[in-house]
Amino acid sequence: MNVFVYGTLRRHEENHSLLKDAPLQYEQAWTQGKLYDTGKGYPALKEGEGTVYGEIYKINEELLAKLDEIEDYIEGREDNLYNRQLQQVNTDRGPVEAFVYYGLEGKLFQTEISSGDWKVHRFIQEKPERILYFAYGSCMDDDRFKLAKVDHHFQKCMGAGSLDGYSMKYLFKVDDGGRGDIIEDGGKMEGVVYDIPQEAVEYLFTREGVAPGWYRAAFVDVVIGGEVYQDVLTFIVKTKFDEVRPPEHYAREILRGSLPHVSAAYHSKLQQQLIDLGMVEEQVRNLLKDPETSE
Repeated sequence: MNVFVYGTLRRHEENHSLLKDAPLQYEQAWTQGKLYDTGKGYPALKEGEGTVYGEIYKINEELLAKLDEIEDYIEGREDNLYNRQLQQVNTDRGPVEAFVYYGLEGKLFQTEISSGDWKVHRFIQEKPERILYFAYGSCMDDDRFKLAKVDHHFQKCMGAGSLDGYSMKYLFKVDDGGRGDIIEDGGKMEGVVYDIPQEAVEYLFTREGVAPGWYRAAFVDVVIGGEVYQDVLTFIVKTKFDEVRPPEHYAREILRGSLPHVSAAYHSKLQQQLIDLGMVEEQVRNLLKDPETSE
């Protein structure tokens, strides 16, 4: 059996130790509903229109009983604080059946969390002075940073970072082609990691279209030089389409920006990906040597 967790039971959160021996099935999972800050240091999920993000863990009966206790849930009791129900939860590999805890008492629903993500909500509230950011698409390149006059915020580059369990694909569809996204499909990918200030975060939220709902902020564990860095900021497409070839100017940014940092094998993989999507080899080679700046 599985459980979907969306608050303090999530990885690196306050009560995650309860799930320390439970196998993580999916880092990126989501279900319908509205998420609220209770004002007591934890969130509550309410049925309704919206999307709430979390993780799915495999559990046994013993652990389920412990979760019921922490959620103040007793089966059949009328005055439960939370209700537990078995339902379909979405993942990048399709729907998965999991237990989900819903808040029942009105006093739990204090402030709606618009992002639907407890970790993102806490990050926005706390506003840390600096944070690590994992770029895997056009933000590996600094050309548009310079055009926007924010390149000084991205000077502290930590080099290549690897992300296990994911692949980069062009799943965000725009009129002129695809844009980069990460999908939790069991793959392995690389990107560029920056140590950035809060001002850069504000720029990224705007550039990635967080408010219009194009991308959402998320946190992943990234390996840099053999060391794991926890809760690194990245951005994931909310509504994914079938993969489509990106325009040349965007592909150029990815190939140019990643070249000094990622492994030769991964850079070759990025080139082959473009060929598989319909570019010819000469076209891809020209992207690497073309001095033209992107739009």
